[in-house]
Amino acid sequence: MRPEACAGLESGPQRTVARVIDGETVALDDGSELRLIGALAPRALDAGAEPGQWPMEVAAKAELEALALGRSIDIGFGGERADRYGRLQGHAYIVQGGERRWLQGHMLEQGLARAYTLAGNRACAEALLASERLAREAKRGLWAEAAYQVRSAERLSELARYRTTFQLIEGRIARVGQARGTVYLNFDAGQRRGLQQGLPRGLSVSVRRGDLDLPGDQARDAKGLAGRTVRVRGWIEDRNGLTIDLSAGGQLEILETATIGAGRTGAER
Repeated sequence: MRPEACAGLESGPQRTVARVIDGETVALDDGSELRLIGALAPRALDAGAEPGQWPMEVAAKAELEALALGRSIDIGFGGERADRYGRLQGHAYIVQGGERRWLQGHMLEQGLARAYTLAGNRACAEALLASERLAREAKRGLWAEAAYQVRSAERLSELARYRTTFQLIEGRIARVGQARGTVYLNFDAGQRRGLQQGLPRGLSVSVRRGDLDLPGDQARDAKGLAGRTVRVRGWIEDRNGLTIDLSAGGQLEILETATIGAGRTGAER
């Protein structure tokens, strides 16, 4: 079943797409630029490839051009309206045959983007994930490529090779800590084993308390996440150990079972 498009956004302007800059950014007829927030297009950096020649990067731009170039779009905002570069950041809809098509949802469903959210722009998180899930389960687009596989939190040497890149990672949370309004999630990878092998410290995830969107009891007490299997997504950094700052752009999903290597995705919520 096709997921519902994100609703409840603040209405913005209607503009014509004058140029497609890349798989997630378009130039508009009034001279402004719109970043399609929440749908991260493939980049050559994802695989250490040559910029402008990475096939998934080229495919994403071509799809967006075929869908949006020269067409009018309705823009909706779900949070902060502009990024630090002055670009609009919102959700875009094309009206075709009386039906509104959500650009972010389309790119995600085709496997030409990965879902993410920012601290000031989380309005469409569930709809973004639902659209991505269709492509991921079908191994469509980038999900058929090894460069975009979901990675294990225990494979520290592999994760270390992907510093500065956006990744989806699954694992069991061993410990949860809180300090100065920040929640720290530490994964199950044995730190002693990793240090003995000359690897980075085990993966940790940080998120400001107000940015942690969790269901049920976890929303009140993040310590309930200890022992749970989760999928996190975000940019891997090295800060005296591998870490992902969810507040800087990322999400956490609680899983019933790990899905790495499984034939189908396990239960998610």
